[in-house]
Amino acid sequence: MNRQANSNFAASDANPNFQDAELAIDDAGPESLERARPIPRISIQAFCESSHMAGVVQDASEDRRLSKAHVSVHMGGATAAVQHYQESPTPNLIVVESSLHRQQLLGELDKLAECCDPGTKVVVVGHVNDVILYRELLKRGVSEYLVAPIGPPQLMESLSNLYNDPESDPVGHVYAFIGAKGGVGSSTICHNAAWTLSEALKSNVIIADLDLAFGTTGLDFNQDPVQGIADALASPERLDEVLLDRLLTKCSEHLSIFAAPVVLDRDYDITPGGCDMVIDVARQNVPYVVVDLPHGWSAWTKRVLLQADEVVITAVPDLANLRNAKNIVELLKQSRKNDSAPHLVINMANMPKRPEIGIKEFEEALGIKSLAVIDFDPENFGQASNNGQMIEELGGRAKSAPTFRDIAMTLAHRKEVKVEKRSALAPLLEKFKLKR
Repeated sequence: MNRQANSNFAASDANPNFQDAELAIDDAGPESLERARPIPRISIQAFCESSHMAGVVQDASEDRRLSKAHVSVHMGGATAAVQHYQESPTPNLIVVESSLHRQQLLGELDKLAECCDPGTKVVVVGHVNDVILYRELLKRGVSEYLVAPIGPPQLMESLSNLYNDPESDPVGHVYAFIGAKGGVGSSTICHNAAWTLSEALKSNVIIADLDLAFGTTGLDFNQDPVQGIADALASPERLDEVLLDRLLTKCSEHLSIFAAPVVLDRDYDITPGGCDMVIDVARQNVPYVVVDLPHGWSAWTKRVLLQADEVVITAVPDLANLRNAKNIVELLKQSRKNDSAPHLVINMANMPKRPEIGIKEFEEALGIKSLAVIDFDPENFGQASNNGQMIEELGGRAKSAPTFRDIAMTLAHRKEVKVEKRSALAPLLEKFKLKR
């Protein structure tokens, strides 16, 4: 933050296309969360006047998008901020809530500018929808002006826009797949959904197989890579775009795999920080990163689940799966308050002679609707596995092929346009109608 007259704050990052009628931020919703991207490792200090705003900042600080930032909340508004920074260095970002009238607020911000270090950004949360005030704040270099009341999604979106160019390509989405129990087919669901995503959208997809000892990604795609994700996790700080390209195995035009080594003569020391670094590099280079998690619980498994954009739980309709799935769902709902509930895929349903929990009962116990129910089909799934193929590559014989397309489109928040098949007699019928 510089200290020149009439330009006391750092260069404004506010939207230059601002129009008077658009001063108030839109209501919070899924769109705000979709636009809010991860914020880098910065320090944020908020000075609030109301307990509501303090709660909003606190909730946002606990969100996965701000997990790298260090956030502290103080009360007292602009006046307290001025007093605080007369004796303390300023952070990367200051959030100030104020209900002061225009001239009073501008006066306090001018005093704040005299205390601030160069480069500090300031976001003001006001209680007046005042266009003249907004313009005066821009002149002083304030980065953003939000009109209270706001919620965590709106605050996170605004903060992320200060550190991520809204016009640039966004970082890729991360989808984490985990089984409620071992052997429920989570990897099969994961690989088919990822392959379908790459084929349907013609977008680049990376599958990261984190089951280092027993992963099946190489088998499922008929690949035998020499290098893979273990090499990246061994020295995550070395991973960049060039090394990433060397470690990936290309399976099709748009799909690459970060394969697991699948050897037992070495120990795998995975850390949450290492997973973060590897996934971050991958998501900077492709629109979609699909993470195949093993059925096991550790600090890094939990970290990946909590940080993912979407989580898919695969379960078989029995009691053990219900208990485990419920535990995962409750953890995610508690820790990811600003995100949608995890997706549920019920796999191997309607197996002959096996007692099962009804689908409706299963859903009611978890409190979520299933994204897909896939029937027990050992013939087609077995053949696809042995051939190193995906279900849709079998030629459409499997009933589950359209289901994987629905899963992929739902995760990508896309709606597939179905082309209506025209009858061969359609042209003749149309001519007949015209004659009539």
